[in-house]
Amino acid sequence: MGNKLDFVIDRLLLERPELGEIEKPVSPDDKFRLYRSLVNIRPAMKADEELLKAEDEYLRELLEKRGVTDINDLTPAENGIYLWKGDITTLRCDAIVNAANSGMTGCWRPCHSCIDNCIHTFAGMRLRYKCNEIMEKQGHEEPTGKAKITPAYDLPCSYVIHTVGPIVDGALTNKHCELLESCYRSCLKLAVQNNVQSVAFCCISTGVFGFPQREAAGIAVRTVREFVKDHNIKVIFNVFKEDDYEIYRKLLG
Repeated sequence: MGNKLDFVIDRLLLERPELGEIEKPVSPDDKFRLYRSLVNIRPAMKADEELLKAEDEYLRELLEKRGVTDINDLTPAENGIYLWKGDITTLRCDAIVNAANSGMTGCWRPCHSCIDNCIHTFAGMRLRYKCNEIMEKQGHEEPTGKAKITPAYDLPCSYVIHTVGPIVDGALTNKHCELLESCYRSCLKLAVQNNVQSVAFCCISTGVFGFPQREAAGIAVRTVREFVKDHNIKVIFNVFKEDDYEIYRKLLG
């Protein structure tokens, strides 16, 4: 595992001579932070098969070490709807939802803690390249409330559905709420169109985008409940923080 990571880091550094001499760390954790930083700032360009193979092997071994949670091991909170607290990048279901920005090519801040950064990190560098292909073909930034689907690459799920949530800077408005509802509906419709049987939602827009947690959860639960009445799809509400878990637990109780 360590040799594969060393190889990947060396190759990534060779791509960026403008970074100058960077001393490679000794500890596995520090090496991973360097790898993650280099991937986070790597342009959306194609990598050769040797580099991708090494990255695939490293990330899959890392995933095995981190552990995977399967949807089949979860208990529904109500018909077709689940609540799970954990790391969405370790969840095995058909698709997970990424709270993306309008550029749709991931978070470019090294080791940032946002879900966009985490998903792109653990999916591998092919995800940014694929997202960039989609955006170049589209020719403009992704509108708020819409969604795109890509393969998940080195994640344990099969697909990633990317959606851009509304940014709340000041008072919450009806327009913010309509756009957030559109995010959930767009993702669910796209999932059904691609024969996705199970999808996990993160808490869209509630982080740095500023949407109040309780109001966002209420919109999410109401929209999903309405959708699952008419469609055979399982939906997981994935939370990472205890306060979000309590909010959803009460809504789903």
